[in-house]
Amino acid sequence: MNWWLKRTGQALFTIWAVITISFALIRGLPGDPGSRIREQAQRHNPSMSQSALERMIEARIPASYDDPIHVAYWEYLTSVAQGDLGYSTFRQAEVAPEIAAVLPWTILIMSLSMALMFSLGLALGALMAYKEGSRFDTALTGVSIFFNSIPYYVAAVLLIAVLGYRLSVFPARGTHSDATDPGLSLHFVFDVLYHATLPTLSFVVTGFGIIALTMRGNSIQTLGEEYIRVARLRGIPDRRIALRYVGRNAILPMWTTLLISIGFMFGGAIILEEIFQYRGMGWLMFRSIEHNDIYLMMGTFLIVTIAVVISLWIADATYGWLDPRIKSGDDSESY
Repeated sequence: MNWWLKRTGQALFTIWAVITISFALIRGLPGDPGSRIREQAQRHNPSMSQSALERMIEARIPASYDDPIHVAYWEYLTSVAQGDLGYSTFRQAEVAPEIAAVLPWTILIMSLSMALMFSLGLALGALMAYKEGSRFDTALTGVSIFFNSIPYYVAAVLLIAVLGYRLSVFPARGTHSDATDPGLSLHFVFDVLYHATLPTLSFVVTGFGIIALTMRGNSIQTLGEEYIRVARLRGIPDRRIALRYVGRNAILPMWTTLLISIGFMFGGAIILEEIFQYRGMGWLMFRSIEHNDIYLMMGTFLIVTIAVVISLWIADATYGWLDPRIKSGDDSESY
């Protein structure tokens, strides 16, 4: 129980620290969001009265710049806790609904990427371990190291150039075709998956190598365990040894890697989605930076941080349950 309280407290403290840093940046950076909202409102509606402008600014900005800092800080904390992340001067809308609208697109390419990357990496890693020292193992180890050394954004540019423009096999930008009506239809689903192919491949091609090499190392270590020798002496079939003994124990350490990857892929999506003009979280964060939209910038940053913290917390909470050899609270915690 003490361990659970400690880890939960650390997770909540991290989220609180990020919210505090967001508030400090909003207060410390030059420029006033209220002034930007006022200028944009007057540009679109020059006849708007001053009182109406002030009411609009007060409703759209959680923490007033005229309040003492401790009052503004408390207002900001309570607003964020209620899901009010402020008003986007770029999108001319509340930040929270804007993030909610683009988040599913990022989750889609992340889910596809992780499923393919880990499936391919685990399968190749197990084969490499089974054929340790062979030409197959040597060649695949070199291939894994080579692809792992390529940054995902370089792979994205190459995929766009070759498969997107030169061969015109896959679309190079967007989440779906403009001519396709969004809805629960097979045509729309296939069109979405078609547009998500290149962003997904950018992650998979550059990420499967480290998974394969890690799985190879775990499998080789597991193959050397005493209980594997005993299982072979007892005449247990190789297939059962591979699946029940080697595979299960070699995959367990990868669970933490899988969950940690969720948070870091959120961060990687910033550049990737900008390259593909894929309107997800990364695209929205890049637009907030480009237009100096402080509240949108801090809102997307906060969501990414919460995703990382929750992923790490789940990794710690479930690892001891998945692997009985690890007890909650010992020195084998994931972070």
